Amino acid sequence: MDDIVVITLFRHGLTEGNKRRAYMGWNDSPLSEEAVTQLTAIKLEPSHYDYFISSDLNRCLATMKLLFPEVSPEKYTEFRELHFGDFQEKTYEDLKKDKAYQLWLKDSFQYSPPNGESFVQFAERIDKGWDRLVHQILVNHIRNPFIVTHGGVIKYILQQYAPNEKDFWDWHVTHGNGYELSFQLDQLRRGERCISLREVPSMENENG
Repeated sequence: MDDIVVITLFRHGLTEGNKRRAYMGWNDSPLSEEAVTQLTAIKLEPSHYDYFISSDLNRCLATMKLLFPEVSPEKYTEFRELHFGDFQEKTYEDLKKDKAYQLWLKDSFQYSPPNGESFVQFAERIDKGWDRLVHQILVNHIRNPFIVTHGGVIKYILQQYAPNEKDFWDWHVTHGNGYELSFQLDQLRRGERCISLREVPSMENENG
């Protein structure tokens, strides 16, 4: 149907930094061997999509290249992960005695990582990226955009637009997986929640 827009949000593959359980944020890390194997086994049809977007960080661009080797996505800096400031590339073990870290763990909506982004700044940045996306959809008659981004970005968008309301921390998005959000065009224009949500790759896909 021409009035349905299906937005796919896909989390980048597992990185070496993720394997260490480090806060990567705006720093980058290469995809792990496991991620390369997983992503190359996923069979998505590029002709099914009509607009490709990626965070400008290399782990997302590398994921897009493995999924769609011939695609050159538009880069959205707005869809970067939270900037973890002084916590970037460090693990819980590195930080557990840090008072600022303990405050942030206790309430990451009120406290910010030193020299990093607050949650409000993070949310406002994603909102700008979403508005940019919706504008492109409306102006260019896009119906099936595919976005490779980060776990925090996807959880925030789901919090805002999923049909069932859940808190940010209640959403779980594993590496190399994501969600399809289906909107009626008028609902998307008005900033309303989507009409349906589906995991991708679908659970019936053995590579999912």
